[in-house]
Amino acid sequence: MIRTATPADVPVIHEMVRELADYEKALHEAKATEEQLHEALFAERPAAFAHIAEAEDGQVAGFALWFLNFSTWRGVHGIYLEDLYVRPQLRGGGHGRALLTELARICVARGYERLEWSVLNWNTPSIDFYRSLGARPQDEWSVYRLTDGALKDLGS
Repeated sequence: MIRTATPADVPVIHEMVRELADYEKALHEAKATEEQLHEALFAERPAAFAHIAEAEDGQVAGFALWFLNFSTWRGVHGIYLEDLYVRPQLRGGGHGRALLTELARICVARGYERLEWSVLNWNTPSIDFYRSLGARPQDEWSVYRLTDGALKDLGS
């Protein structure tokens, strides 16, 4: 079952964000607090949105956290999937596919023309899964990021 996250889900979302960061070998970079997630997801004007995948027994199996982006080429919004995570012991049960299906459904219903995300180059199980859904890498693009000191230096 896929459902929209509620404020009561923030602790488990935070826990899974940390599990994902650990899986991606970057736990030291996962600094977000439960309070920050709550504010981002449930403020008067949320900056992000989340969906929860539940197993048949009601256990939280995974989550998708996303926000809107905008394509100047297409002239419409799209969804950028920031995190998709299914707990290891519950993988293979269709939860990841169900979460992506829900986001695709939202795109179609709202007239959004893109559903995009990033994946680490070494994460072949995820890459294979995404390809099986028809997703294709955008190999001609590279992601750039400013953080910490470089961001502060440029912004000062």
